[in-house]
Amino acid sequence: MTPRKPALVFVFITLFLDVLGIGLVVPILPKLVEKLSGGGVDSASFIFGWMVGLYALMQFLFAPVIGSLSDRFGRRPVILLSLFGSGLDYFLLAWAPTLPWFFLGRLISGISGANYSAAAAYIADVSPPEKRAASFGIIGAAFGLGFIFGPAMGGWLGHFGLRVPFYAAGTLTLINWLYGYLILPESLKPENRRAFSLRRSNPIGALLELKKQRLVLGLSISYFISSIAHQVYPSIWVLYTSYRYGWGTKQTGLSLALVGLMAAIVQGGLTRKIIPKIGERRAAVGGLIIMAIALTGYGLAPQGWMIYGIIVFGSLSGIAVPAIQGMISRTVGDNEQGGIQGSLTSLQSVAGAIGPLFATGIFGYFISAKAPLIIPGAAFFFSSGLAVMAAMLAARSFRRNPA
Repeated sequence: MTPRKPALVFVFITLFLDVLGIGLVVPILPKLVEKLSGGGVDSASFIFGWMVGLYALMQFLFAPVIGSLSDRFGRRPVILLSLFGSGLDYFLLAWAPTLPWFFLGRLISGISGANYSAAAAYIADVSPPEKRAASFGIIGAAFGLGFIFGPAMGGWLGHFGLRVPFYAAGTLTLINWLYGYLILPESLKPENRRAFSLRRSNPIGALLELKKQRLVLGLSISYFISSIAHQVYPSIWVLYTSYRYGWGTKQTGLSLALVGLMAAIVQGGLTRKIIPKIGERRAAVGGLIIMAIALTGYGLAPQGWMIYGIIVFGSLSGIAVPAIQGMISRTVGDNEQGGIQGSLTSLQSVAGAIGPLFATGIFGYFISAKAPLIIPGAAFFFSSGLAVMAAMLAARSFRRNPA
């Protein structure tokens, strides 16, 4: 087995455990917050919202820092340190006796969870330039599988105690840290390292770095807009399917499991076949167009059973993001991979903060008495328009940069 294969396996497991850990605590965290706060569901929801926001804020602030540190000191020490921090943090959350301790734990979780930028840079290091887009597909596969197993395991383990999922997530993460400590080679060559710079490592400075090359800037804007569009799924999926089709937890769970399964199939396997065959540029634009069609389909579907077919078709849009990441990665130097991945992670964090506000606001308005017409799928139509805009921006960037 070549060194590249075990390295990619480790990165896949690391990202899978990141998502699995998040999914493990999703079913029990609101209940635990309610128990610690001593109030009702209303006050617990408010506190939980602040915890989610804190996690996203830390990722926004620290993804460029972790990416730049990996450009300076190498990917291995940064990934291992963040993994070790995540493992210990889960045990802190399992023990936390009060809400301030919980907030501290979520703060640490957001920082250590920003290792996505270093992991993506590792993928770029160990993959030939022409295969990076396909290799980036393992990120989506890890997220898809973690999305399936995390909440299911968390709900099951939660029956044995609200803190048990934290112990499970911490144990799995530390096992992976030990595995990486023993076998993970360094991917960044000494000659490709660069000095750490605070100017590049703060979120604003990291995003300004994207302006250096027109193609990178154009694709990054397209990536950002498509990320905002994608937020419609986690924001209103349960609300929309319940309102329009009368779905309960069983149907919602099945649909979300299918989403995760198809993401794993497409991004973990099909991207390696499709992207080399049609090229990264066609994959990026075509994937975004498929995304727009699928979003429109969700908004129009009159019967709930149609949703499953749209999920299968819409999963093909998963070729877009790996293609965009691959092109951006190949455009910058080998000593900039951590920084550029940190910038993309920061963009995704911003999208994760503002996307749900658009989605929930539009959905709520167009099912209310204030709306001139009742349009339950309005948020999906809005996101579809964003996906079309992202595709047009990507195509425009390709025309301006034909090489």
